[in-house]
Amino acid sequence: MTTTATSLEVRRVGGRIGAEVVGLRLADEQPEEVRAELRELLATHKALFFRDQHLDDAEHARFASVFGELTTAHPTVPSVPGQPNVLAVNGEEGIRANRWHTDVTFIRTPPKATSLRALVVPGYGGNTLIANSVTAYQDLPEPLRAFADTLRAVHTNAYDYAEPPANAAQAEHRKVFTSRRYRTEHPVVRVHPETGERGLFIGGFAERLAGLSTEESRSILSILQSYVTRPENVVRWQWTPGDVLIFDNRATQHYAPDDYGTQARLLHRVTVAGDAPVGVDGTASRALEGDTADHYTTAA
Repeated sequence: MTTTATSLEVRRVGGRIGAEVVGLRLADEQPEEVRAELRELLATHKALFFRDQHLDDAEHARFASVFGELTTAHPTVPSVPGQPNVLAVNGEEGIRANRWHTDVTFIRTPPKATSLRALVVPGYGGNTLIANSVTAYQDLPEPLRAFADTLRAVHTNAYDYAEPPANAAQAEHRKVFTSRRYRTEHPVVRVHPETGERGLFIGGFAERLAGLSTEESRSILSILQSYVTRPENVVRWQWTPGDVLIFDNRATQHYAPDDYGTQARLLHRVTVAGDAPVGVDGTASRALEGDTADHYTTAA
C-alpha cells in the first residue's frame, strides 16, 4: 500500500506501526520541505525504514539530525572511535540486548528518536522488532487505562543484573554499562509532546512502580507490557546491509531476538536528544540517582 498524503513514496509495513520510504537517497542533502515531511511521517508511523542506503557514519549522523539535535553515543558506553555520536551495536555472543526496551529511559531526558543502520547482517535471524506503545495504551480496558494514568515507574541502568555474568565479555559489558548509576522516575503513561497521544512508557529498564514493592510492581508491569508486545502492535524488520531505520523512542519499544547463533551482526546507532516525559497530570519525570547526563544530551 502506498500513502499519497505526502510527496514521498511511502509504503505501510505494518497495520499499526511502520512505513518504508522509497526512492529517497539519505546521503543527499534534503530540502527543508522533505525534512519536514520526514518528521511528520515519523510522528504518524512511529518507525520509518529505508532500504539500500549504504551511509557512512557522518552521513548517518546528518540524516538523524533532520529530527533534532543529536546526543553523544551513550551515557556510559564508549562511541565508535572518532565518531562521538555513533554507538556500535555489536551482536557479540553473551552481550546481546535481547529484551524489549526503550532506549536510555534510565535518565531524565531519554532520546526523542533512535536511528539504526546495518553494516553486517547474519544469514538468518537478527531482525529488529518495534512495538507501538500508543496503540498498546489504546487497547487497554478503560479501568486499566485510568489506573495506568496514575502510575509512575522507576527506571535504572542497574536493573535486571541480579544473575552473575555468564562469561568474561558479559561481565565487562555490564561493568561499563553500569559505570555510572542512574535511577529516574517516569510516568507510566507518557503524553507525546507533538501528537498529544498517550502511550505506555515502560520497557526493560523499568525496575518497579513508585510506592509499590518490586514483587507487586512486577505483576502490574507484566500486564501492561503484554499489551505493548501483542503481535498486532509489532512490526518486524528483516535487515539487509545498507538499510537504515529510525523510530520514535517516545512512542515505541524495540527488541532484537538472539536467534542468529554465532553469526556476526553489526549495526551503528545514532540517537536524537529528547525532553523529559510528562504524564497525564502534567508532572514531568525526575532524577532520583546519578548526574544530569549532560555529557550525553544537551536536553539534560
